[in-house]
Amino acid sequence: MSKADSDEIWKALADPTRRAILDLLRDGAKQTTEIVQQFPQLSRFGVMKHLEVLRASKLVNTRSEGRVRINSLNAAPLRDAVERWIGKYEGFWANTMLRIRDDAESTAVAKSKPKKKRRTP
Repeated sequence: MSKADSDEIWKALADPTRRAILDLLRDGAKQTTEIVQQFPQLSRFGVMKHLEVLRASKLVNTRSEGRVRINSLNAAPLRDAVERWIGKYEGFWANTMLRIRDDAESTAVAKSKPKKKRRTP
């Protein structure tokens, strides 16, 4: 994956509306009209601009069937971005989570042990 491709993906993912469109497409291909209807606060033109950014990043594929445009999710670039940028830190996160779990478990064990009462003479 080139730097330009990676930049396009992160640009696409930076916007909450574009992430919501990707969430819609995760459930299956949708006509552009169906997507527009899910965002009543936006104009058709606004949704089309978001779709264009998603197409430029290759996260969305669009095909035409007559006058209808069908949009579908292409998760491959997203997977590449995750492997390239996030995968590098996976080991660090796993080790950190294990340490947190171990600390929490040892604290829980220490708190569950009954405390000995002192006898007063």
